[in-house]
Amino acid sequence: MRSRKIITPQIPSGHLSASVVNVLPHIKPMFGTFIKELRARQRLGLREFCLKHGHDPSNWSKIERGVLPPPRDEETLRTWAKQLGLKQGSDDWLKFFDYAAVGAGRIPDHILEDKELAAHLPVFFRTLSGRKPSREDRKKLMALIRGNA
Repeated sequence: MRSRKIITPQIPSGHLSASVVNVLPHIKPMFGTFIKELRARQRLGLREFCLKHGHDPSNWSKIERGVLPPPRDEETLRTWAKQLGLKQGSDDWLKFFDYAAVGAGRIPDHILEDKELAAHLPVFFRTLSGRKPSREDRKKLMALIRGNA
């Protein structure tokens, strides 16, 4: 199983957060909800977990509730993933890093590394933000989704 490195895309500042995080506000707390579920799997209360791992309970609570964004530092994220009992390369490990990227307003690298998929991101963002893509763009995106591209 492989881990996913997080890459910050080379797009105008705020573009992703405006197009994705603000258009889909339920995306932002996904990271917080997920880490809360992982902590609960360990049968640890918030304060107990924070005491065990040296976190500030107030800040951890804010992250779980989506008030604060996930950290951007990959080493911090790796440490947290291990503290939450995730095995490197597992589905939950990959989900953790995907949610962290999106919650911090970034696109996960595995999407950016797929040149064909990355080329269709502008159409996807226009669709999310309510700006209608062209007929040709929609056809290309549907072909990609169906695996016919």
